[in-house]
Amino acid sequence: MKTAHIHRLAATAIALCLAAPAMAQQAPQEDGLGDIIVTAQRRTERLQDVPISATALDGAGLAAKAVTSLADLQTATPALSISDGGIIQNVNIRGIGLASDSPNVTAGVATYVDGLFQPPIVQANSFYDLAGIEVLRGPQGTLVGSNSTGGAIFINSRNPDLDGGVGGYAQAGYGNYDNVALEGALNLPMNEELGVRVAGFYRAHDSYFTDIGPFANKAGKLNEKGGRITLMWKPEGFQAIAKVQINDRDTGGYAYRPIPGALYGNYRVGDIRTLSFDALTGNRDLAFMASLELRKELAGGITLRSLSGYQNKRIKNLYDVDGSQAPLAAGGDVTQDYFAGEKQYSQEINIISPTDGPFDWILGGYFQRNDITVRIYEVQGGFPTDITPDNQRTTTGLFAQGNYEVSPGVEVQIGGRYSTYKATGSGEVRIGRGIPGFPPDGLPVSDLSGSHKDSRFTGKAAINWKVDGDNLLYGFVARGYKPGGFSSTTSEFDPETVTSYEIGWKSSFLDRKIRTQINAFYNRYSNFQFNVIEPSTGFNGVENISSVTIKGFEAQMQARFGGLGLDGSVAYVDSKLASVTFVNTRNLPGGTLGPQCPAGTPSSPPVCFDYAPYIQTTGNGPNLYAPEWTYNIGVDYRIDLGGATLTPRVNLSYVGAQYTYLGYSPVSDRLPSRTLLSALLTLQLEQWRLEAYGTNLTNRRYVSGQFGSNEFYGAPREYGLRAAIDF
Repeated sequence: MKTAHIHRLAATAIALCLAAPAMAQQAPQEDGLGDIIVTAQRRTERLQDVPISATALDGAGLAAKAVTSLADLQTATPALSISDGGIIQNVNIRGIGLASDSPNVTAGVATYVDGLFQPPIVQANSFYDLAGIEVLRGPQGTLVGSNSTGGAIFINSRNPDLDGGVGGYAQAGYGNYDNVALEGALNLPMNEELGVRVAGFYRAHDSYFTDIGPFANKAGKLNEKGGRITLMWKPEGFQAIAKVQINDRDTGGYAYRPIPGALYGNYRVGDIRTLSFDALTGNRDLAFMASLELRKELAGGITLRSLSGYQNKRIKNLYDVDGSQAPLAAGGDVTQDYFAGEKQYSQEINIISPTDGPFDWILGGYFQRNDITVRIYEVQGGFPTDITPDNQRTTTGLFAQGNYEVSPGVEVQIGGRYSTYKATGSGEVRIGRGIPGFPPDGLPVSDLSGSHKDSRFTGKAAINWKVDGDNLLYGFVARGYKPGGFSSTTSEFDPETVTSYEIGWKSSFLDRKIRTQINAFYNRYSNFQFNVIEPSTGFNGVENISSVTIKGFEAQMQARFGGLGLDGSVAYVDSKLASVTFVNTRNLPGGTLGPQCPAGTPSSPPVCFDYAPYIQTTGNGPNLYAPEWTYNIGVDYRIDLGGATLTPRVNLSYVGAQYTYLGYSPVSDRLPSRTLLSALLTLQLEQWRLEAYGTNLTNRRYVSGQFGSNEFYGAPREYGLRAAIDF
């Protein structure tokens, strides 16, 4: 109660600070805030003019807030939580997104890189040479479409600069844990119409952990490299941008330990930096992306836009399932060889009107095809179980959005999208491969083939009032949906849907020295998808388990007074998950257990198992991965040294506690809250830049996520130096 009271007082103080400048009368000061430009709505717009709740950071802003990967965004964005799940990252906005590790479940927060929708695998890649990132909160059911019940994240790399001449940058850094970081880009304008930009990076560090097991694995290390080539051709009235990028990331395996209070929790040793694997570990992520964006401006200002994309992502992983040296007799000593591959083909077409009249509009169509292959094999210990699904997914969408100015400053916005989704697949689960008495390839025990179709109409209706050049009021109702799917021939689940009501106010004060966003929302969230055990078969499958109500508020502020810069945000999310009855897997024995035993028959895995003692009913708790409070604040001060500047900056971020599992155990099903402190000291001398950095300065030891019966941990204190030159 004391902590919650402190958070409420903090939020009230921030809100009052955000509102106070409306009454302040101070003389204009130099070096105010520049405009933040966003493109998520297919147009180039000022963030303060876009009637949605959003956070946008350019390349400099990302560096200042120590955002180097997707997971770091939660330290700079309100109401966003990103938890580590090893194979995937659970991205949730306002408690809506992804809470299941099943490959049959699609993401609820749509993440885009250069306009291409990203599959949920291979998203931990490092950022480099970015133009900016835009985080849109709440369902984006018109322009983004399906898979945006929670919101959308747009990651945009830099394009060639045709006007700036030959240029670029080079950066090198070194820090503790033998952290090496190299990054650079070269901008080559061939002429006034054609240019090339080449960018690349290399990052490596030692593991933050020590494996005391017999193999002394280096799980949690990093050796990552990637590159991007961008070609821009821009004759009069036409623009073509082609991008090709690759990424290769080797982590030596996932670094995790058994969750305390769950299965194998008694086999934990040492502190969170001590691993105890009894098997080899390894992990390598590979990604290839290619895109082609074409824009043609017609007579009258109408623009035709086409975006074509291809992606190929792969994960190769070898891991110790129990994360410990638990003996085979306790259900441990099981190693799995895991492979996941996903190919995606996508195409979007837009027709975009000019905005110089009272009515403007966007029309569009979308097509996406995903081919997914998963192979899971036990390679030692346990009872051999092989899982081999192959799935294909097709997504289409037709959408339109129109804005009409009914009177000066007052605009009505209506948008709609019709989406279709089709999933088909094949595969099976086999047990006993190589065991006497079983077929050589194992005994088929579950058919993973199936199919699913669904479609939904989503959209938005809004009223926006541009009070003056510095104030925008808006209110809207929006609907989003996430497709359903299947787990097997006999197991199918329905789509998730969310209806959101939101009001907001965006303002600038003191000659745009201060900029604010304040909004409140209420969501009705139906058919929550979660991976549960079906006792009749004994296998995991996705089901629609409950409904959720979510409400809260968010506030953001940026300010610049001469050399002093301030920024901050806060979000409060109150969610309630309705009653759920399920098999609690936290202490369920490992391995293949089989279906529910007939009454009076004792458990005899893998023939049958009695699940009755593990069935639990919970409800009225918060939604999963929905921290009640999140906030961050940053302060910097630019000191003029005469021909050079010195800028110290400090960032503080807080992510509240969040539940990860339906059991609501405060020991095994909860990620504790965490407060992280980072700092940056930058010396700028003309085109040269020298930086001293530090992250997690208090060396906070915290759990960053969970997968199955294991948990992951955030990075320790890191510090070092970087030197860069712009040319």
